[in-house]
Amino acid sequence: MSVRGRCAKVLPSELNKVCPERGDEPATHPRKMSDFEVVPNLQQSSSSVSRSRRKAHFPTGSNEKENLISWIPENIRKKECTYFVESSQTSDSGRIVCECGYLREQHLDDAAKPPIFLGKEWDPSRHIQEMPTDAFGDIRFTGLGQKTGKYVRVSSDTPPRVIYHLMTQHWGLDAPNLLISVTGGAKNFIMKPRLRNIFRQGLVKVAQTTGAWIITGGSHAGVMKQVGEAVRDFILSCSHKEGEIVTIGIATWGTVYNRESLVCPMGGFPAEYVLDEENQGSLSCLDSNHSHFILVDDGTHGRYGVEIPLRTRLEKFISEQTKVKGGVAIKIPIVCVVLEGGPGTLDTIYNAITNGIPCVIVEGSGRVADVIAQVANLPVARINIALIQKKLSILFHDTYELFTERKLVEWTKKIQDIVRSRQLLTIFREGKYGQQDVDVAILQALFKASRNQDHFGHENWDHQLKLAVAWNRVDIARSEIFTDDHDWKPADLHPVMAAALISNKPEFVKLFLEQGVCLKDFVTWDTLVYLYDNLAPSCLFHSKLQKVLLEEREHTAGSKMPRLQMHHVSQVLRELLGCSTQLLYPKPKHTERPRLSIPVPHIKLNVQGSSLRSLYKRSAGRVTFTMDPIRDLLIWAVVQNRKELAEIIWAQSQDCMAAALACSKILKELAKEEEDTDTTDDMLALAEEYEHKAIGVFTDCYRKDEERAQKLLTRVSEAWGKTTCLQLALEAKNMNFVSHGGVQAFLTKVWWGKLSVDNSLWRVITCMLFFPLLYTNLITFREKRLQPMGCLAHLRAFFTAPIVIFLMNILSYFTFLLLFAYVLMVDFQPMPSWREYLIYFWLFSLVCEETRQLLYDPDGLGVVKMASLYIKDFWNKLDICAILVFIAGLTCRLIPSTLYPGRIILSLAFIIFCLRLMHIFTVSKTLGPKIIIVKRMMKDVFFFLFLLAVWVVSFGVAKQAILIHNEERVEWLFRGVVYHSYLTIFGQIPSYIDGVNFNIDQCSPNGTDPYKPKCPETNADNKEPIFPEWLTVILLCLYLLFTNILLLNLLIAMFNYTFQQVQEHTDKIWKFQRHDLIQEYHGRPPAPPPLILLNHLQLLVQRGLLHRPATHHKLKEKLEKNEEAALLSWEMYLKENYLQHQQCQEKQNSEQMIRDIAQRVDVLAELLDLDQVKRTGLVEQRLGSLEDQVHQSAQALRWMMQALRGNGFSSGEDVPAMGSSKALEAKEIDLKGKPEESRPPYHVLARNLLYPGSHTLRFPVPDEKVPWEVDFPLYDPPAYSADHKDMAVQDPFSLSLESLLKINYNTMDGLIDRQSFHGLYAVQDGLPLNPMGRTGLRGRGRLHCFGPNHALHPVVTRWRRNLDGSIIRKSLKKTLEVLVAQYPLSDVWALPGGSLEPGETLPLKLKWILRREFWPQFQNLLKQGTEVHRGYLDDPRNTDNAWVETVAISVHFDSQNNVEMKRLNSFLQGCDPELCIRWQVLDKRIPLHTNHKELLHKVSALLGAYY
Repeated sequence: MSVRGRCAKVLPSELNKVCPERGDEPATHPRKMSDFEVVPNLQQSSSSVSRSRRKAHFPTGSNEKENLISWIPENIRKKECTYFVESSQTSDSGRIVCECGYLREQHLDDAAKPPIFLGKEWDPSRHIQEMPTDAFGDIRFTGLGQKTGKYVRVSSDTPPRVIYHLMTQHWGLDAPNLLISVTGGAKNFIMKPRLRNIFRQGLVKVAQTTGAWIITGGSHAGVMKQVGEAVRDFILSCSHKEGEIVTIGIATWGTVYNRESLVCPMGGFPAEYVLDEENQGSLSCLDSNHSHFILVDDGTHGRYGVEIPLRTRLEKFISEQTKVKGGVAIKIPIVCVVLEGGPGTLDTIYNAITNGIPCVIVEGSGRVADVIAQVANLPVARINIALIQKKLSILFHDTYELFTERKLVEWTKKIQDIVRSRQLLTIFREGKYGQQDVDVAILQALFKASRNQDHFGHENWDHQLKLAVAWNRVDIARSEIFTDDHDWKPADLHPVMAAALISNKPEFVKLFLEQGVCLKDFVTWDTLVYLYDNLAPSCLFHSKLQKVLLEEREHTAGSKMPRLQMHHVSQVLRELLGCSTQLLYPKPKHTERPRLSIPVPHIKLNVQGSSLRSLYKRSAGRVTFTMDPIRDLLIWAVVQNRKELAEIIWAQSQDCMAAALACSKILKELAKEEEDTDTTDDMLALAEEYEHKAIGVFTDCYRKDEERAQKLLTRVSEAWGKTTCLQLALEAKNMNFVSHGGVQAFLTKVWWGKLSVDNSLWRVITCMLFFPLLYTNLITFREKRLQPMGCLAHLRAFFTAPIVIFLMNILSYFTFLLLFAYVLMVDFQPMPSWREYLIYFWLFSLVCEETRQLLYDPDGLGVVKMASLYIKDFWNKLDICAILVFIAGLTCRLIPSTLYPGRIILSLAFIIFCLRLMHIFTVSKTLGPKIIIVKRMMKDVFFFLFLLAVWVVSFGVAKQAILIHNEERVEWLFRGVVYHSYLTIFGQIPSYIDGVNFNIDQCSPNGTDPYKPKCPETNADNKEPIFPEWLTVILLCLYLLFTNILLLNLLIAMFNYTFQQVQEHTDKIWKFQRHDLIQEYHGRPPAPPPLILLNHLQLLVQRGLLHRPATHHKLKEKLEKNEEAALLSWEMYLKENYLQHQQCQEKQNSEQMIRDIAQRVDVLAELLDLDQVKRTGLVEQRLGSLEDQVHQSAQALRWMMQALRGNGFSSGEDVPAMGSSKALEAKEIDLKGKPEESRPPYHVLARNLLYPGSHTLRFPVPDEKVPWEVDFPLYDPPAYSADHKDMAVQDPFSLSLESLLKINYNTMDGLIDRQSFHGLYAVQDGLPLNPMGRTGLRGRGRLHCFGPNHALHPVVTRWRRNLDGSIIRKSLKKTLEVLVAQYPLSDVWALPGGSLEPGETLPLKLKWILRREFWPQFQNLLKQGTEVHRGYLDDPRNTDNAWVETVAISVHFDSQNNVEMKRLNSFLQGCDPELCIRWQVLDKRIPLHTNHKELLHKVSALLGAYY
């Protein structure tokens, strides 16, 4: 049975879901910018799932371990040699080994026997078979702490998707935002200490900040060791959370030393691995600083490089995956970082550049890296074999003898191709300006590659910005993206703005706001729904929203969870903001509303693609949105406790004081329900910070204008549910804000009503008792217009002032209490007197007032809500208690049999009514704080009684049991256990407890006397006590010690602590609670009880009979729109001043100044070091320039001398040497030289090493060896000719001379035109020679005939126009649109044209695009067009003996009303549906074939258009 047959087993269903296709090679389609779209829900990403499963570092749970043990052997294989063939080589110990490298005993038992393979040579494809892997699990490095990693042994033929599934699903790794492939020398090499430190710091910085995976060879040597030590140093210097860097080592299993310890068929959890460098010999140890190991097994031992193909496939597969980050889906970018290295490293760099992977070369690391770095800035024409040979002789001095002439040619060719792709090549030079860090160099390399990548429209810039957001590198975005090269429109930034918000990247949000994003345009209804859909699952607000949705589902009896809408959010916000606010997002009347259409990734469009921008804008025009989108974003950020994000948004808000107070309220309410103590502390700290912001803004406003500042307190804020700043502060219990001097001044003004606050209290009382004194100017009024007015205005202004109402209610209440006391003590008759009836009437007025307070609902909250608010107030509870007790006493009093109990109950009611006086004293600045202290101490007494009860009950029970036998009277039991024990604390010690003062007459011997306690235990003779006096005395002493000394002093200490703690804040607390009293009397009817019944009657008539609405007595003021707008603008202006003042204070802070100075010193020291490096570079640059000048002078003198010798003026004997050999050499490094931008003199695409559509490799041909005239003895190209079975006419497949002699070159050969546009071409050995030179391949390749293969490429263009028909210009030049097509089974766009079949006038591909009836008309268009190119086309299919020659004709439609253009568009619409055709804006970044872009360049030059 074949090995491949054994491999082709069906994957489990779980893997099939992840890997729908089976195959070793991933898809080779290049990336498309259309793949980068917004993802509808972040919770569905695999990264979030795996993150939730991920434990602290690497512990493996029992369930995960069982899944891993069952999954890995089923899906991952290893390789074993099944046939032992003795090798000519021996092991390191001199023992006989197999051709696979393993000893005989290391084979399977059957492998050493001669089975069916007997007598045959060892063949890896037949004699190595796959079987389930036996090495996987956790790896722990012995002697290096508890560091644990993951490892697995895999077959070299393992599909990359299986490995990726293992890493992301079973190992719990998050998909990377970036893949860093580090390659280079596999042996230890020496780096400069400074360069080594820069490399290590930069590598781990870019990995840590971007969430990248680092992939290396995994061994403890060379560049892998450098990477491991970099990660180790970073982890040691950072916290556990910050120090998680994924470092994956992909090594060859057969070269790992001590790998036997990793073999465990059921998995090693963990497997102990010993790192032993001394005894490893030719093998290598794994590096202990890598976190994951993939050990590639091909069944051999000691052969390096086995892992390279699988590593390449895995990296390519990962780079083709889509990563969801912050609501944006991007392809995972990959970058190759090169240090030092040998021939294998050069191949890696070449393959990376060929595949479009950017490479960062670290100059100064040695060997290959330095060779490429030193020639990277040279023009390609100056990179020749001699230069490369010299570089290798210097940098590879130890192994230079191993380089053959063929190898030098190959290296030269590869280095030329590498340098030619400058957009993918970045050289990191220590000290280079703007590139001091490796992390910046890596990210700049990716951006440079992306910027130079072909793209349509804005796709390239969008891609770069999404990468920057995914990596959270705002510094790179500022320096590389938001430059003058591209004009960003605010609408273009909306999708990435949403991504930055969701992924909590405040620096990017700030950047986008700086770039012109307007939050009012950005926030739409659908945007808000999308943002709330993507709340973090760990957020408390998210769980509260889920509860609301569940309740709605239960209420509607539906089985499906309802979709989140903004009215659901509003319900939760109503709970957090309090009942004083109305719903911020009212429920829509219709059941369903249109939502944001989230695009699905990976959609191909046949016409002009719809971009992310247009999809995002789609919802803006159809939604009636809330009035304040800045408020909505602020709430969204605050409920997730995102401090920096909320601060940025708050700085944009207009109603900033109300916003800050609302945020404080929301955070405090969330902190009450948050279970995580750290999050609770953060929320409370942030709430306090917002309270300080509100205080700061209000302070600045109050200093500027007291009256306008106080208007801000009572202004009704429509944006925050029609509440006020003062009400929000009270709801949030922001005592610091309420106790602010400006707020207190406002409350004082309200307290005095229309009276002047300068009036003395005695004057108010005097005028209250003798109101005619109001007309004697004894009382002054605040409003001047009331001073000269008459009697009624004075009386109304005076008696409606809250302070006067308060004083009259005090007078009334004291009168009530005096009358109540008189009745209880003096005039309590069986039949109530008129005084007692007056008390009942008085109480009835009090009950009516309490009822009015309960039912007063100007905001329409409902009776239930008002009742709950009423009950929350302590004094209201006391009022209800007093009234209920009074009613109970009155009921008993009216019944003759219960007259006396009624009087007792009424007496208790009197006590409660007296306690109600404390509420009156809260207005006093002296007594008010003391009442607060008493209330706090009452709580201390309540908890103290629990401790005291333990000692009282324990001592009382013990004393009662010792002294008295079987006391059955319950009342005397209570007296003995509790009452007497309690009195003992205060010194009333029972006389009988020690027997000295015992008197038999004071007790009842048998307990029969109800007025005496039962006597203690006595003898029967002389009635003396017989209980153990010593024990009772000891118990009494201990009891008094703990209660009198310990507990009472503890209570005093608690009181003292409470007093000191409250005393510091009593002023704030009193000022805060003062508002309740002021608001109560501000809205209270002016008449005191019992005259208040007249006011109640008036209210009853107005509301019940006249149906007038309730008047608002709350401290609210509805402003006109113009006045409100002016007030908010003024507030916003002062908020900006406040923020600037805060920034200045932070800068002046001593700690901040020290940090700034330290940072500047570090920067200065670094600049000094860099300056030294730059000076050295400047000297080298000047020396190089001097060498250039000397070289040019020497050439000029040599030419002059040769001219003189040619004319016979001198003989050549006395000619002096013209300078040293160094002066005659070309300059090697040009620090100022710019890359050569002109067209290369020789064909380039035709010399790509890998021939397209095959596995054939061309012979390497450097630029200098391209012309046939240049001697190239080594040139030995392979031959390749494809067999086109679908072509009716094609030249012979073989290169036999007999078949080739039948071909007629340089003429018409039947229907085949073999004439070249470049004239006659040479024919050698029956094969024509490419007129442009060598290509490295003989035969005709994929072309259908030898010699020229003619093609036709029409370039159809029109002017790009605005909607009004005007031509769009760029850089003062008109812009073109060109017709391009994408053919089936191709991912590359091309011009509509191609090869001409023999005898045809139109290419077959062009016929696919056009309908048949339009072919003649298009031929007429071609005849009318302008020929822009006729000749050789640099095509990857060209060979030494077959090449493409084309005619490019420009067909331009100058008018938008051109009939032929409209007809062409109509025929294009009816073409093959598998084709993609579009009019595309013409510029140099259009994603077409390279040779087609050269034709477009010529057309744009012909028409004078922008390119």
